[in-house]
Amino acid sequence: MSSSNKARKEEAAAVAAPDKEAVLTTAGEEVRMRFLDQYMGSTSRPVDDEVLDAATGVHYSALRLEELNMNGSVSGEDQPTTSGVENGHQEPFVIGVAGGASSGKSTVCKMIIDQLRDQRVVVVTQESFYYGLSDEELVHVHDYNFDHPDAFDTELLLSCMENLKHGKAVDIPNYNFKTYKSVASARKVNPSDVIILEGILVFHDSRVRDLMNMKIFVDTDADVRLTRRIRRDTIEKGRDIKTVLDQYSKFVKPAFEDFILPTKKYADIIIPRGGDNDVAIDLIVQHIRTKLGQHDLCKVHPNLYVIQTTYQIRGMHTIIRDAATTTHDFIFYADRLIRLVVEHGLGHLPFKEKQVITPTGSVYTGVEFSKRLCGISVIRSGESMENALRACCKGIKIGKILIHREGDNGKQLIYHNVPKDIANRHVLLLDPILGTGNSAVQAISLLLKKGVQETNIIFLNLISAPQGVHVVSKRFPRVKIVTSEIDFGLNDDFRVIPGMGEFGDRYFGTDDYQSSTPFFCDEKNRVRLL
Repeated sequence: MSSSNKARKEEAAAVAAPDKEAVLTTAGEEVRMRFLDQYMGSTSRPVDDEVLDAATGVHYSALRLEELNMNGSVSGEDQPTTSGVENGHQEPFVIGVAGGASSGKSTVCKMIIDQLRDQRVVVVTQESFYYGLSDEELVHVHDYNFDHPDAFDTELLLSCMENLKHGKAVDIPNYNFKTYKSVASARKVNPSDVIILEGILVFHDSRVRDLMNMKIFVDTDADVRLTRRIRRDTIEKGRDIKTVLDQYSKFVKPAFEDFILPTKKYADIIIPRGGDNDVAIDLIVQHIRTKLGQHDLCKVHPNLYVIQTTYQIRGMHTIIRDAATTTHDFIFYADRLIRLVVEHGLGHLPFKEKQVITPTGSVYTGVEFSKRLCGISVIRSGESMENALRACCKGIKIGKILIHREGDNGKQLIYHNVPKDIANRHVLLLDPILGTGNSAVQAISLLLKKGVQETNIIFLNLISAPQGVHVVSKRFPRVKIVTSEIDFGLNDDFRVIPGMGEFGDRYFGTDDYQSSTPFFCDEKNRVRLL
């Protein structure tokens, strides 16, 4: 890399670098899920228990300390969430596609776009952000390394991507590979539902990676890549074969091993054979469609929060939705999903700033969550979520509500047992399935009659039908709904589809239900232990 190019890059970085803000984030690694060999090819990485066990729910993220009000508290409504709605704008789904030169990245992008014909999709290529070469560099152009991270104007790329994520149109440079300069006619790119960022080093900068919802690495044999590169550079870029081979041995191959291949570890998905792997593309598109459907519902109901989906979460859903899954496995994976939902729901509680002294004698500025909290489970399925809540909140009070479930309309409240001071608490309402929404309406109505503020209710469930979300949100627009997946809808029997069947029967392993807390209701609607 020439000294002039390095100097130009440093100068641009100095100008574009934003002021540092005090940011507090939760600990926890990004969970990366890889496809199994039988789905993705023999070179894909296997799923192991260590990767699966790394899943964590997010309590809060990117809390700016200057946004704390005068008494040091922040309401849950002010916290950023995974619903993706910011100032009325729905953030797009950003896909990063990386891999060696001529690995088939563009083909993969085209196949994804072809299958998402009903969505607005835009492709941004990293090649558009090459620095233009100076006259001195043009004289020695064959000694210029185009595969080095310093060859790209990453600050400009980052700025464009951030603007697109926030709903702003941008001008993408138009780089000419024959003159090695950006031409005057920039490409206007408008915000879209899906943004695909493609390039050999799009995973190299952590700031760019953090903008992505999905990271794909196209893994293709080196000989195949070289053959494709010779064909492309001689036909499309007007270069002779000797120049292409010299550049490959001098720059391309070493850069792949030093800079590109190491970023493979950041990929959520690795696609062997690139565009030839139809199965991988189909699975990716299916996942994108699921996320877009959830985003569409979040646009309509800003009180709906769908936890960020990973292939690990999708894998656990696959297990508990499978009718052939044993009761033992159903309980195990359902508990894990419930824990994620509970953790995410806790992230919507109000909190205040708190300073503590660490064992090193240093001051750590963190936050403290509200302690005025209780859980309410809707019997019986809701009781399956109680253990996860107790594991997250030591000593939490948990009440119960039983709602008559015969018939699909006018469901009748049978009895309830809730803390006496529930009006002064934040309430986590527990029910793993949100179907028609009738039971949820009954339960929430009872809580409101007990004096609970609508904004203090967080409804937690594993899966939700759009019909149920509409019913609850229309009636109680300030109740937060936290779920792990949005299903397609309801069938003629008002069952969620594809759903997972009768959750309570499958979780407790019996059709004849005995509550974990046996009690009855007397003539004055008072709960008594048996």
